Parts: sequence; structure tokens; C-alpha cells
Amino acid sequence: MTVIVYHNPRCSKSRATLALLQQRGVAVQIIEYLNDPPDPKQLLELAATLKQPLTDLVRSSDADQDLSGFSTSQLAEYMANNPKVIQRPIVVVGDQARIGRPPERILEMLE
Repeated sequence: MTVIVYHNPRCSKSRATLALLQQRGVAVQIIEYLNDPPDPKQLLELAATLKQPLTDLVRSSDADQDLSGFSTSQLAEYMANNPKVIQRPIVVVGDQARIGRPPERILEMLE
């Protein structure tokens, strides 16, 4: 089983989630999304996999403007161009995904 981790190495939760997976011997594909951000379509697909609205993938504390008036497509475009606002880490296992806050949330996908 390959697990995809949208990872920010500067984030303690992201590092803890990655360590949790590696301790369990899980094969991990790491996407450092600050260097290789998902495009708007990928962000919408991630939100669908998470079964959450795109707004739940936003770290509003890192946004440099009020995003409340954005349409879904505007928000996806903003996130793709400003990946620091994307929640981290996001872990994808097959057709499931979780935001690893706290990191232990991802374990239910591995059972």
C-alpha cells in the first residue's frame, strides 16, 4: 500500500505524521506541496476525497486576505497560488484521505 502525504517539513504535525507512517513501515510518497503545489483541480479532488468542503483545507491564519467571499473555484485558484494556506499534512490512502491533525487521525485508514 502506498500512502501519499502532502507534507510541509517545517510543520511539526506534518513531521509527526510522516514519522508515524515510517515507524509502521508504510511506503510513503511525499509531496512537498510548498515546492510542488496541487493545481485547482487536484485541490477540488482532495476535498472530495476528504469528504469536506474546500474551505476546510484552508489555514485561514496563514491567508493574507479574507477568503470568505471567494467562490469555490476562486478559492482553489488562490490555494494553488498560495500553498502555505493549505492544511497540513493531508494523507491519502486509496480512496480515503485525512488531515493529520492530530497525526493519529490517519491510523484509521491503515487498519
